[in-house]
Amino acid sequence: MTTTTTNRRLHALNTPRRIVVEADESGRPVSVIFGKRRLAVEAHHETWRIDDEWWRQKPISRVYWRISLEDGWTMDVFLDLVTDAWYRQSYG
Repeated sequence: MTTTTTNRRLHALNTPRRIVVEADESGRPVSVIFGKRRLAVEAHHETWRIDDEWWRQKPISRVYWRISLEDGWTMDVFLDLVTDAWYRQSYG
């Protein structure tokens, strides 16, 4: 009998990915840039804020927006208030 070992990598599910977002003066997303393609935000459906793990070395402080883009794609993006960077949050 032979045993085969497969090299499997573990990765976190739902890891946010950096994204380029243009925001208006109030901080709301107005467009998202994918490579050389700029897509306007057509609608803001929901916004919420998460402040968590403030006692840790890397606290979580984020403002989320559920947005629809001009091509019909709906996504959640957030501004990390600790690093001032934008991310896209996927759920799958």
